[in-house]
Amino acid sequence: MSRLMGSPDKFLPSEWKHANQVHFRSSEAERSLSQRLTAECQRLIEESDKSTKHMQQDAQKKLEQRIQDIKFWRQELDQKFEEMVQEIETLIIFKSRVERALESCSEPLQVTLQCLTERQKRVAIDLVHDEVEEELLKEKEVIEGVMVLLQRTLEQINEQIRLIRSVKYYLEKDLQDKFQAEHIDDFCALLTNASTNLNRGNSDFSSAGTAVTPEEWESLCILNIRKAEKEKNNSLSLRALVDSLLEQTASDMRRQYEATGRAFELRIEETKTAKTQLENQLNELLGETANQEKNLESLRAAIAEKEAPLKVAQTRLSSRSQRPNVELCHDPAQIRLLEEVKELANHIERLTEALKLSEMELKALARRQLCLEEEIQVKTNSLYIDELEMLQTLLFILTAVQMTDCFDPDDPTDIYSIRVKENVTGEAGEKAEISGRVPGRHA
Repeated sequence: MSRLMGSPDKFLPSEWKHANQVHFRSSEAERSLSQRLTAECQRLIEESDKSTKHMQQDAQKKLEQRIQDIKFWRQELDQKFEEMVQEIETLIIFKSRVERALESCSEPLQVTLQCLTERQKRVAIDLVHDEVEEELLKEKEVIEGVMVLLQRTLEQINEQIRLIRSVKYYLEKDLQDKFQAEHIDDFCALLTNASTNLNRGNSDFSSAGTAVTPEEWESLCILNIRKAEKEKNNSLSLRALVDSLLEQTASDMRRQYEATGRAFELRIEETKTAKTQLENQLNELLGETANQEKNLESLRAAIAEKEAPLKVAQTRLSSRSQRPNVELCHDPAQIRLLEEVKELANHIERLTEALKLSEMELKALARRQLCLEEEIQVKTNSLYIDELEMLQTLLFILTAVQMTDCFDPDDPTDIYSIRVKENVTGEAGEKAEISGRVPGRHA
């Protein structure tokens, strides 16, 4: 116990000096560190102030640039939107024109059918498929074809209107989004450090604005504009087609009413010409068939000729694969043999494929030959019928056809009048008169 309560050990003077030096150096080190930290903090403050000011200015500039970009694309989209609205209105007008044109075909068709019905009252030798009836049947086909074409065009117009309305919808949606985005960016651009409506909110915006990149955003704008331009161009083409169609169909119907007297001669001449051409085609086809058969034989011979060299090369490779030990090296001879086998196999494969194509072509030529022979037989039969009917027409038809076409291309309510007077042998004095007054055939 006395030992524990005794006086502590004394230090040496050198230890005392050393302890003081340690305290001095530690104090100076801490002071130097504090000074450096203070200088670093001051530099950091100045750097952060400068960086903050620069970033804020840069953000302001980018916001202003973004607003300009949005305004530019909004103007472009708005222009396309207005074009779509105008195009829809124009297409609706064209739709109305086609509908009126389609309705105007009803009465001409009824008149034509009535004419055919009246001519069926002819009896005995006069009940012949003569020139007038042929033209009436053709007239019926023309009108029905026009109605089908107009109906199809009407469906195309409806579909085009639907497509443009779809583009208009997406343009309108894009415009609304850009208007809202521009409003938000305008608000952001007006904010300053002294603004009173600042809200710290959530500081984690790492996922905000990453739905699309600026390039993708611009591409979407361009895509909508290109869709609008595409549909507008399609609409312009369709409108040009409608104009041409209405004019052409009216012209076709008008020409059909004017067709008289030349139907059989023209048809016989056309049939003879077609028959001659088909016979020429058949002769050429037979010659080509012979050439194709020779080509088949040449291909088969070529394939057979390649089999022996291929077997030689394969046998050489098989034999060389039995070389012992290090002699089994990939020398130039081995490389060339491998290339030879590959090239020969490729040649045979290509020749075989050509052989298949040639066989298919030969079958196609045979089918075409059969079709041509059948068509020539059809033309021969048609010539016999047409020439016989032509003689009957010259002997028995005593018909005078008078046509008055009051078609006015500038008047959408034009009229036409057709009057047919027939003097039938054995029924002298009896006249069948058919007249029709029908609205115009184009809108």
